[in-house]
Amino acid sequence: MRTDVIAVAALLTLAFLTVSADRLATAWAEARTAKAIQDGMETPAPPAVHVRGFPVLPQLAVGTLRHVDVTAHDIPARGTDRPLPVSELTLRLDDLRKSDDDSAAHARSAEAVAHLSYADVSNALGLEISQGTRPGQVSAAVLLPLGNEVTVTTSVSAAFGNRVAFKDFHVTGDRLPAVGEDLLDKAFEEPIQLRNIPAGLHLRTITTTATGLSARFSGRSVTFHPDPAGEADPAQTSATGTAP
Repeated sequence: MRTDVIAVAALLTLAFLTVSADRLATAWAEARTAKAIQDGMETPAPPAVHVRGFPVLPQLAVGTLRHVDVTAHDIPARGTDRPLPVSELTLRLDDLRKSDDDSAAHARSAEAVAHLSYADVSNALGLEISQGTRPGQVSAAVLLPLGNEVTVTTSVSAAFGNRVAFKDFHVTGDRLPAVGEDLLDKAFEEPIQLRNIPAGLHLRTITTTATGLSARFSGRSVTFHPDPAGEADPAQTSATGTAP
C-alpha cells in the first residue's frame, strides 16, 4: 500500500513538473513572439500573443507552433503621403516557424482582421468620415464657402495590393461648386495603401462599422522578416521580426 502511495505521489509530482515546464515554455514562446512582432510592426507596445494547443514543449522541439493568436494595436503607417494607421490587428497564425538562419518567421497560413478608425480615415482623406446609411458605404461632410454643408456618400471596397478604394461618390444637399468637386476627386481618386501588413496577407473584404472600417485578410506562406533598407513595397509591405 505504501508503495502504491509513493508511486501515485511520484506520478502526480511528475505531472505537475511537466505541466509547469510546459507553461513556462509557453510563456517564453509568447513573449518572444510578441517581441518579434512588435519589432516588425513598430507598435508602441508588445502585442498580446496566445499559443494554442497543449503541450507546447514538443512544438518548440520541432520548431513549429501549430496555432498562434496575436492582437496588436496602433500599427503605424509610414512611407506614404496619406498614412492610414491600423488601430487593431488580430492575427490567427497556423504552423508558425523560424527560417534556418533565424532571419524570418513563416506561417503556413493566416487570417487577420484590421480595424481602421474613422478618425484615422478622416485624417488620411482630409474629410470628416463617418458610417454611411447603407452597408459598405461611408459619409463625408463638406463645408461650402457660405457656411452651407453638403453630405457626400461613397462606397468603400478592397482593392488589389492591400489598398482601400472609395468609388461612386454621390452628393446630397446644395450643388457642389467646381472647387468642391476637385477636392472630392483628389480625396477619392486614388486608393489608400495599407502599410505594415505581413507579407503574404491579402485584403479580401472591407465592411463598415459604427467606429470604423473592418478589413479582412487571409493568405498562405505569411512572412515576418527584417527590411534592412527600410523601404516598403508599394504593393504589399512586409512586417519585420523574428520567430519564437
